Amino acid sequence: MVEQEQLDISNVLIEALPYIKKFHNKKIMIKYGGHAMIDENAMSSTARDTVLLKYVGMQPIVVHGGGPEISRSMDKMGKEAKFIGGLRVTDEETMEIVKMVLVGKINTEIVSKIGLHGGKSLGISGKDDFLLESSKKAPTKIRHENGEILEVDLGYVGKIDRVNSGIINDLTTKDYIPVISPIGIDQNGNTLNLNADTVAGSIASEVDAEKLVVLTDVPGILTDPSDPESIIRRIRVDELKELVKDGIITGGMIPKVETCINAVENGVKTAHILDGRINHSILLEIFTKHGIGTMIRE
Repeated sequence: MVEQEQLDISNVLIEALPYIKKFHNKKIMIKYGGHAMIDENAMSSTARDTVLLKYVGMQPIVVHGGGPEISRSMDKMGKEAKFIGGLRVTDEETMEIVKMVLVGKINTEIVSKIGLHGGKSLGISGKDDFLLESSKKAPTKIRHENGEILEVDLGYVGKIDRVNSGIINDLTTKDYIPVISPIGIDQNGNTLNLNADTVAGSIASEVDAEKLVVLTDVPGILTDPSDPESIIRRIRVDELKELVKDGIITGGMIPKVETCINAVENGVKTAHILDGRINHSILLEIFTKHGIGTMIRE
């Protein structure tokens, strides 16, 4: 029994070796989301796997979200979260709560967990060193239930105009794992709420990341959302665009898919959508032949 376990471990290491060599010193962008953000054990496990990537010679970079935690904090403070067409409206008071949760709570928790597992990490936001120069989004068109198209001002919600990646490169060069909160800064110094998937994809492209890994609560891209077995293991960008066009990919998966498409079209070698509920999903995707989620390439 012991000999079989030793053999299994040896096989795992042998299978991983080519990938460790291939991705040595390459930047790996990981977007923490879903279960990996709301479950204490899952967040700790994901942090440990991130540290492992660092110790085998890669340069992991982390971007995190925090939507559910923001809504919970608003509820505790007696502030009602407002959504229109599934999009959060961010007024000035909400923006203060967003900063408090993303920068003051979630970011520091991830940094501490990486540290507990032996990694060197530093938490920053898109405001630090003007990492994410942004501007306020124009009014967004939303289709009402009655079919009417409405233009909605989402408040302090931004779009990224420019990524100044100097601070990221400085940190990775000094062996730090950057942990980035998805808020931006406009030309007047105002804080803007940004989509975490978009932030991860934009930074990945700017720093010439080898991979963009997006953790979610689904197995990957499914042709039938009700059937986990309908997962697509590998897909090209042009094929993925057709699935979006044909309405096979819908709802909350669309922003993640669009982020992956944009990242690959802008220099990231491959993008991966993984189930963060599965232990060590990052390692299984990167270090095994068959992977565990969906890989997107040009």
